[in-house]
Amino acid sequence: MAQVVAGHETEQPVKNAWQMKAMDANRYATKKTIAQGMLDIALLTANASQLKYILQVGEQHQFYKLMLILISLSIVMQLLVGILFVAIGGLNINRQKDQTAAIILNDIILVVIFVISVLNVIISGFGIEYSSQPLRLLDPHAKTP
Repeated sequence: MAQVVAGHETEQPVKNAWQMKAMDANRYATKKTIAQGMLDIALLTANASQLKYILQVGEQHQFYKLMLILISLSIVMQLLVGILFVAIGGLNINRQKDQTAAIILNDIILVVIFVISVLNVIISGFGIEYSSQPLRLLDPHAKTP
């Protein structure tokens, strides 16, 4: 369809909104995978910090062995998810055979992330604390002896 502007004919095809910005499912999936990977890196960093603390405190921590096992398991599973993210990121979901693999990998990642989340809730429940005493607010106006 040509438009006439002040006596001049210009060729400007009129596009529907869906034609202008068609969604590329492969690009969307890749961005989603990258975002999930960033969150995984944040959790991995937190677990590394927790592991450092547990190793520094050592046997003095009430749940030392349990925390060591849970944090280590969480880190190993996060590394597994990272590897699966790399694998799924290399797939082109516009191809039929890659779609099946992507669905299977996506389901596996979902289950492993759920388990990691449960592990980290348990880790939080047993706590990374510096003392077995409850936290107290210090009165800034109180005089120390």
